[in-house]
Amino acid sequence: MERLSGLDASFLYLESRSQLMHVSGILELDPGTVEGGYRFEDLRSELARRITAMPAFRRKLHDSVINLDHPVWVEDENFDIEAHVHRVAAPAPGGKHELAELCAHVAGLPLDRSKPLWEMWVIEGLADGRIAIMMRMHHAGVDGVTGAGLMAQLCSLTPEPPPLDPEMVGRSTGGAPVWELAADGARNVLMRPLSLVSLIPRTLPVPVKWWSRARRGEAMPAPFSAPRTSLNSAITGHRSIAFANVPLETVKLIKDHYGVKVNDVVLAAVSGAIREFLHDRGELPQQPLVGMVPVSVHEAEIGATLVEGTNKVTGMFTRLTTDVEGPVGRLEAIRERVATSKEHHGELDDNLLRSWAQFAPASIMQLGAKLYGDNNIPELHPVVYNLVISNVPGPDFPLYFLGARIHSMYPLGPVFHGAGLNVTVFSQEGTLNIGVIACKKQVPDPWPIVRAFERDIAELAASVDGAGPTTDGGNP
Repeated sequence: MERLSGLDASFLYLESRSQLMHVSGILELDPGTVEGGYRFEDLRSELARRITAMPAFRRKLHDSVINLDHPVWVEDENFDIEAHVHRVAAPAPGGKHELAELCAHVAGLPLDRSKPLWEMWVIEGLADGRIAIMMRMHHAGVDGVTGAGLMAQLCSLTPEPPPLDPEMVGRSTGGAPVWELAADGARNVLMRPLSLVSLIPRTLPVPVKWWSRARRGEAMPAPFSAPRTSLNSAITGHRSIAFANVPLETVKLIKDHYGVKVNDVVLAAVSGAIREFLHDRGELPQQPLVGMVPVSVHEAEIGATLVEGTNKVTGMFTRLTTDVEGPVGRLEAIRERVATSKEHHGELDDNLLRSWAQFAPASIMQLGAKLYGDNNIPELHPVVYNLVISNVPGPDFPLYFLGARIHSMYPLGPVFHGAGLNVTVFSQEGTLNIGVIACKKQVPDPWPIVRAFERDIAELAASVDGAGPTTDGGNP
């Protein structure tokens, strides 16, 4: 058995019918590269073969009334690939809008906790002859790094099926004998006071240093300091999705010309897109929006007494440039704001969030999450942050997913009560793909956001001599 860390388990405890805690991705594939031609049954069989060497796809949750600690992962002895892989057709005419609408419906469905917490939807009938894959994995089992790692194991550099790692074939997560589960859980709980003793001195200086930095104007924005918008209320279980892409070469030309990072270009373009979106709705605040940027801490060390788990992530707050007119001005301003946030975040303990999450109480968090959303409490307190923005670097070479060439890959993160919009970009084979997912109540149509993102990149490129094409003509 493998015990979930407190941060892993928190994604279970915070989940409700409206606040779903899975991460998703949409892959557009060229079925013409599959050896012998594409058949759904063959794709599913190849996936089943690969999973024999990937125990993370076969583990499921297990808990017991005598378990005092967080749940554990155990091997699903009745694992059935057909319970996880579904075949559907996109509504006619099978364009990107129809694909996004279908994926939004799937994104609003909870995962079955009695099975391994992932699903794959194979979507046929697209107008361009491609097929699409929508993969969903629960955040309790993956973060950005581990999710990308699992997807990478399903990919290869050539269409031919790769050999399996003989050391991984048949490796099991194992079971959870009752008394072992109880003893291990009790031991972990008894060790908590020692962890608390070490945590308090690590935590107390944080607000003091934050206040000191804020006085000097060198702090990232504090939680609960974001302006209020219609994005910042309780969410429902219905989702809306949009996606697009721009050439990565264009983004790099902009980066080099202005002496910034790729992430600065992304954040500036997202700022411009959200500025336009809120302006058109007549609710653009004068104060800049605050974005929460997930940061991987996989390289950070953690105390030996804590369960490390799967999720190794923290968050950085940064002021966006929604208060600045013009794409060039936004890019120049975001460079300074992000640099301040990075410097401040770099002083913080990477493991503080994970360490405190070990104390996450299941019943209290579950009840609290339900009351928080059902009573729209996000509208009763200052806004923590406005939206999540994530930039994930990917491979700059061709990849094949179960034998089919990957054309595009759009990542989609979860949305939360109080922040119903998530924007994630993913670089892949010379393209920067942007995926937008939102609560449908708050953002019924997210396509204007991705279109505004494209326009912002185009305007930045136009200010740079030699910039090439900036939009994908295949998008609607």
